Amino acid sequence: MNTPEIKNSDVRELRALTAWMEFLAWLLPTTEKFPKKARLTLTNRIDNLALDVAMTLTEGQYSKAPRGHIREANLLLTQLRLLLRLSHTLAFLPHKQYEYASRKIDEVGRMLGAWGKAGEKAEG
Repeated sequence: MNTPEIKNSDVRELRALTAWMEFLAWLLPTTEKFPKKARLTLTNRIDNLALDVAMTLTEGQYSKAPRGHIREANLLLTQLRLLLRLSHTLAFLPHKQYEYASRKIDEVGRMLGAWGKAGEKAEG
């Protein structure tokens, strides 16, 4: 029986999306604990950006030219970092949780960089 060949770039895409989904499973319940005064502004914005990253990664996975989606996901990660830093500054996000979030976002960012480089090699 023939099984489809899995390319390295496919594995990178899947790892990035899997890592992001695990992070989302942590982030969404965490932001629910923010003060009520922040839920309609900061919490919604953080949650929506994080969900947009998942959607953008999924779009990139199914695209023949994922580079634009990778750039978009990186921009969203940068925006999310900024809002999480603000949440930490405002004491809505404890230091250990901020460190965890920062590490996870950096990890996914590195995965996206590797995915983008693999795509460039395949195109070139």
